[in-house]
Amino acid sequence: MDAPDHVLVVDDDRELRALLSEYLQKQGYRVTAVADGKAMRAAINTSRPDVIVLDVMLPGEDGFSLCRALRSRSHTPIIMLTARGEETDRIVGLELGADDYVPKPYNPRELVARIKSVLRRARAMPDNLQPEVARIYRFAGWTLDSATRNLTSPLGVVVPLSGTEFRLLQIFLNHPNLVLTRDQLVDLMLAREAAAYDRAIDVQVSRLRQRLGDGAREPAIIKTVRGQGYVLAASVSAGEK
Repeated sequence: MDAPDHVLVVDDDRELRALLSEYLQKQGYRVTAVADGKAMRAAINTSRPDVIVLDVMLPGEDGFSLCRALRSRSHTPIIMLTARGEETDRIVGLELGADDYVPKPYNPRELVARIKSVLRRARAMPDNLQPEVARIYRFAGWTLDSATRNLTSPLGVVVPLSGTEFRLLQIFLNHPNLVLTRDQLVDLMLAREAAAYDRAIDVQVSRLRQRLGDGAREPAIIKTVRGQGYVLAASVSAGEK
């Protein structure tokens, strides 16, 4: 018999933690519930969760900061919870690497459906497209530090990246010389809805090319494969330093 999926709930509301834990356990999940980022890190080190349900409003380090830190070293699915209803917060959460975003108050049944959805998406990815984790990437004279998100040009200039640009570049660097379709790029971006970014993949690729100084007419780094998608046409070395 397969082990139950492990859900890590991070929320400073004690009553909500207890109620959600009880509901998820009744749905067949193994649950660990903690109140802040410090306890979250301890729980991750002790037992690797399959999905993290992360509240935005936490004491000390907030959910956005924790999401950014998690995504720099892990691809564990993250669902963010918040009492805020602003669209910009949802977009920020997704651009930082969250897989889904559920506003409070929420129906527990909906949250379970979201958990099932992100787990299904993560596990349905073909083996050759499974994400890898590296600290430093070097390609075509450029260097990307995934921990600090610093992109450094061949001349030593640090080029700023948005959250979406960083994630898109990291996807290409994890799959060099492999043609990625637009649908695969959307899935690898782990956005529940492509529309959440309010931008097309083509536009994001174009912006990333601009950051890399990659000519739009004859790009040398990220090339268009007509009728298929895009490919990072460069050798990539990845490691911890």
